[in-house]
Amino acid sequence: MPTALIADDERLMRDQLRSALATAWPELEVVGEAKNGDEAVELAATLKPDIAFLDIRMPGRTGLEAAREVCTQSHIVFVTAYDQYAVEAFERGAVDYLMKPVEVDRLALTVERLRARLADTPPDLNQMLIKLTREIGGGQKNYLKWIQAGVGNALRMIATREILFFTSDEKYTRVQTGEFEALIRKPIRELVEELDPDEFWQIHRATLVRVDAITGVTRDERGHLLVAVRGCPEKLEVSRSFGHLFKQM
Repeated sequence: MPTALIADDERLMRDQLRSALATAWPELEVVGEAKNGDEAVELAATLKPDIAFLDIRMPGRTGLEAAREVCTQSHIVFVTAYDQYAVEAFERGAVDYLMKPVEVDRLALTVERLRARLADTPPDLNQMLIKLTREIGGGQKNYLKWIQAGVGNALRMIATREILFFTSDEKYTRVQTGEFEALIRKPIRELVEELDPDEFWQIHRATLVRVDAITGVTRDERGHLLVAVRGCPEKLEVSRSFGHLFKQM
């Protein structure tokens, strides 16, 4: 029975891939799940899976860095929302890639390819992965274009262009679009690094707002700046440390 490891920092994404694999490849046994690249390497060393499904962007080691550690013992499949990364990796010799959210038809093709390769020793992708990591690290930064969020019991992929703002409390970050809101566990400090600063401004330690969604800025009776966002009655407070963004006010 072939075995697999799934590595993704989003639990809902791991659940979705595990469920899709159970349908597309019932005899495949998922022997472990990792929530970051470091954990993926540790589990792969212990469990020695035939296949490793690796998200490209993860805390600690990235999927590309983790793949360098496990590619000689496991066939690699990249699972990502960043198609430019995945396509380059695939073209340089990786077994395959899957886009998030994973589609059953596309997964069936990956399963077919993996079955054909399982009898062979996994190719050594180390040099290819080193080169790709350098190219990605030294080139133009690729910002998030999609956010994975739980809406009720469903996993939803939300395009960042549809998001009006993010605001956090101690546990969750609220993702607000013009039609609905969703919750994610990724904190504002991480989103600041992953979102295009020309598209999203941080206006408070707990708030990011889409620049082209701002319809106006006013001051309240205390002199605090308040941002109005299109289609939303809620006003977002600007903290003093970010007041320079609106210095003309």
